[in-house]
Amino acid sequence: MSGHDLDRGLRLLATLWAGVMAGFFWSFSTVVMPGLALADPQTALASMQAINAAVRNALFATGFFGAPLLCVLVAIRARALRDGTSARLALAGSTVYLLGVFTVTSVGNVPLNRALALLDPALTESGAAMTVYIREWTGWNDLRTVAGTIAFVLLAASTLRPTAPDTAHQVPHGPPAQG
Repeated sequence: MSGHDLDRGLRLLATLWAGVMAGFFWSFSTVVMPGLALADPQTALASMQAINAAVRNALFATGFFGAPLLCVLVAIRARALRDGTSARLALAGSTVYLLGVFTVTSVGNVPLNRALALLDPALTESGAAMTVYIREWTGWNDLRTVAGTIAFVLLAASTLRPTAPDTAHQVPHGPPAQG
């Protein structure tokens, strides 16, 4: 396998997982959170706590942690290869994903989920906190949905652009023959 093939494979995998995760986040912004907002706040609280518990599984972790890992690898390769537009697109897509999805999740959604886990759905006052949670959590989620979609488009474009040929294993040719 050439360096070019490895590079393209990493970009394709990063594109796939960025798209899967963007779609996952999109479904929360367009269906799950609006549905919870329609429910009784205490019921919505218990439901979201159950969702947050269920999301901690190996299959979800594969995408959630795999996408940023692939983006880091793609960014490293793009910086090393510097093969023009394709590398710039891959680096941009990876950066958008790492900052706009992974970092946003870490500083926005996760702290809200941790605070939500401490609430008791049986207490009436917890219902008011759930209403605020839905609004704030969805705002952070909308941000990572847009960032994930932009990252997906940039990474996909990087796989469609021709990259520089892998010259690492080619024998250099001398000057053209005179004659």
